[in-house]
Amino acid sequence: MNNKKQSGFTLVEIAIVLVIIGLLLGGILKGQELINSARVRNMADQNSGIQAAYFGFIDRYRQVPGDWLSTNASQAIGVTVNLPTAAATTGNGRIDNTTMEAAAVWEQLAKSQFLGGGFTPATADPGDEATYVSAAVSPVNAFNGALIMTRNAGYAGTASSRLNLHMGRNVPVSIARELDVKVDDGLPNTGVLRMTDLAGSGPFETVEFAPDLACTTVSTATGPGNTNGSEAATDIYDIFDDVQDCPQAFVY
Repeated sequence: MNNKKQSGFTLVEIAIVLVIIGLLLGGILKGQELINSARVRNMADQNSGIQAAYFGFIDRYRQVPGDWLSTNASQAIGVTVNLPTAAATTGNGRIDNTTMEAAAVWEQLAKSQFLGGGFTPATADPGDEATYVSAAVSPVNAFNGALIMTRNAGYAGTASSRLNLHMGRNVPVSIARELDVKVDDGLPNTGVLRMTDLAGSGPFETVEFAPDLACTTVSTATGPGNTNGSEAATDIYDIFDDVQDCPQAFVY
């Protein structure tokens, strides 16, 4: 008869293993939180840098980048500038909702040394939204989504055609919400940072930059502080569904 003694883990050993597992999980979660915070900070800083470059260009040259005719811009900047070529809207003192002027913004800011980055300035009008994105003629966000500076009503809430910076695709809803909380009011339809809402006829108002409808949801505004439903319902970011494509626009 085999009476060999059986051995196993003691309670102390099991407790040590559980503590180690807890520390590892805590480190992973904290690391992901730091990565997300860095991405949010990167997008906020990116907007600030572009805004500073835009107004710095105007201050130096007394012209709007992207709207300045290429031949005149070449003479003033001292390097060959390709865009914009002569067009109906060129020289009207603002960036219009065209692929040519949208691409020209980045070319003129880059060649005047106001903006750096790993993108290739356009040498010709992209012609459509898909080409603008695929040709990499603009800076990209932390998730490799192309940025667009244009003038349209392509943002949520009360919208009028204003200069705005579309921050690009592929932004998770959790990052979009954190960015809004960091720089604005935390709501997708109000303030200086809005969800994109592109349903018009311009080149940057098509499905290419339309957000996933599940990025936001309607708050019922019913709770302990509003038991009679007197507060108006409002859209909020829907973190629960974890949507991964929630593009936003800074309204200037």
